[in-house]
Amino acid sequence: MEDFWAGVLWTLRIWLYLIVSLIMIPAMFGFSLGISETYMTILVKTLEWATLKLQTAVTDEGTFKASPSNGLIKREDGSMEKEFEELRRSRPKPRLGGDFTLSDCFYFSRRGIESIVEDEVTQRFTSEELVSWNLLTRTNNDFHYISVKLTLVYGLGIFVRYCILAPLRLTLALIGLTWLVIGTSAVGLLPNWRIKLWLSEWVHVICYRICARGLSATIRYHNRENRPRKGGICVANHTSPIDIVILCNDGCYAMVGQVHGGLMGIVQRAMVRSCPHVWFERAEMKDRHLVTKRLTDHVNDKTKLPILIFPEGTCVNNTSVMMFKKGSFEIGATIYPVAIKYDPKFGDAFWNSSKYSMVSYLLRMMTSWALVCNVWYLPAMHQQKGEDAVQFANRVKSAIAHQGGLVDLQWDGGLKRAKVKDLFKEQQQKQYSSMVVGDDSNSD
Repeated sequence: MEDFWAGVLWTLRIWLYLIVSLIMIPAMFGFSLGISETYMTILVKTLEWATLKLQTAVTDEGTFKASPSNGLIKREDGSMEKEFEELRRSRPKPRLGGDFTLSDCFYFSRRGIESIVEDEVTQRFTSEELVSWNLLTRTNNDFHYISVKLTLVYGLGIFVRYCILAPLRLTLALIGLTWLVIGTSAVGLLPNWRIKLWLSEWVHVICYRICARGLSATIRYHNRENRPRKGGICVANHTSPIDIVILCNDGCYAMVGQVHGGLMGIVQRAMVRSCPHVWFERAEMKDRHLVTKRLTDHVNDKTKLPILIFPEGTCVNNTSVMMFKKGSFEIGATIYPVAIKYDPKFGDAFWNSSKYSMVSYLLRMMTSWALVCNVWYLPAMHQQKGEDAVQFANRVKSAIAHQGGLVDLQWDGGLKRAKVKDLFKEQQQKQYSSMVVGDDSNSD
């Protein structure tokens, strides 16, 4: 029995030694030994082979669908106003004046039925369906037997993901969080000298890099000369809590959020000792004036880190950008937009908080193949003369959507759990009324 436990300790020692020497030390100094690159090369070739096998088999059956969309309804590009205007031009104008005809009702009925079957909001909170299978069960609900080779590769993938990658990633995540708590707590004991700020940023970046390696993250940063600077606010589209790890892997930010209890509370209290993060109590979050004042005081101090904010207020499935809350755009600070786009081929980064708890989501990410994403730093943006906070927020949102190849939506992400406000319903009713009446309103 003693020999057994001695063997377990020896195996654990070797395991930790390999993790520290091959992963942690390179991550701490921001370089790679080429292990991740080799793994990604093998993974890409394997997925390409599996895709070819699957497409060949399904094409032989005559059931292959080439469209990448998981939507039920195919909609034409363009606004409803333009579509309705073209519809009216294609038919004779009524003799009695005005543009309205009884057939207009059919157009609105069709659009209403389409919205009921598949609206623009609900589908933004479901995982994006892939064109080809990436050997993950969760992305191929209609999988059936194709060939012996493909089944063997799928079984081997399960072994690799759950028996090798998952324990490795879990170990790195625990080490990264432990170092974050211990490191920030130790730095917090130092006097407020310049070296304290430097050590705080160094500890934060190192811990986030270790956590990123724990997810086999491959991140490509573009236009790094536009990275957020101190005294500004960094705003980005929001897909997952891992967005923080992705961005902080390339620089340090001051976080904004609500105070939590439990393990999250321990991490928050440790982080705020070494870095001026902006944490609010639950009651304070409802006081907009207090929130605005604390954010303003932070950005006015040019020695403090840039604030990182996700103005959508909820996670979206990385196919679109939803309405930005105007709060962070009312301060008058310099805004540094950042666009984040994940590659769903290697794993679904979207966190559906209505379906999965945080622990379940993290376990799904740790058993995925990898985390591959692109990050674009956009040039700094300022509020223009005569532009209110809502218009400024929409302009920043459009820039992020355009750069990331995402759909720019005006809908509020809060509709994920809340009902549509009566004011918005009235605005839509007025819009429909003006479209239906047309020139009738000017014929009196």
